[in-house]
Amino acid sequence: MPLPNDSAAQGRFARKAEQILTGATQVFLQRGYERASMDRIAKAAGVSKQTLYSHFADKEDLFVALVNKMSRRRLEESFGSVPLKGKPRDVLHVLAKTTLTQLSADEEYHDFLRLMVAESKRFPELVEKFLLTAVRPTLVKLTEVLVDSPDLEIKDPEATAHILIGAIVFFVLTQEIMPGRTVMPMESERLASALVAIV
Repeated sequence: MPLPNDSAAQGRFARKAEQILTGATQVFLQRGYERASMDRIAKAAGVSKQTLYSHFADKEDLFVALVNKMSRRRLEESFGSVPLKGKPRDVLHVLAKTTLTQLSADEEYHDFLRLMVAESKRFPELVEKFLLTAVRPTLVKLTEVLVDSPDLEIKDPEATAHILIGAIVFFVLTQEIMPGRTVMPMESERLASALVAIV
């Protein structure tokens, strides 16, 4: 749906879309994708169904917008807050530590991972969009950081980025979503240091 021409109207439109996304997040995470109805989302967002459909074509469109929002936030928090210039070892350590700290504390992200795993068999197309929108941009950005660090002499920057992200996601899954803190505790600082040393 195109934005209004007037700048004030555009601001109201954007704020209403944000309000809808906030309500939709609650419903999707509480009920899963299949049981999240547009009626429930409209109620949670405090808007009419007409307003809801004036912003989003259908439930899938709304879900994709939510994933886009989350991925933009994740990229900004991971890469926007870290200076990507300097000694490669220092940059990678700060980047790994920052990402681990942010993901460990982000309960909404934990719930989203649970949702993606739970819905992966029934709605593979949604999980594919999640990977393309929320995971792949991070992989591409990290690969660029590794390519721009020739001093590291990494033969396969993309595969190395996969390894780094995989280790971070595994850490979040086991330490924050599963009871890894009790069964096999690991400090984020220790993992960040080990990842940098391996690279």
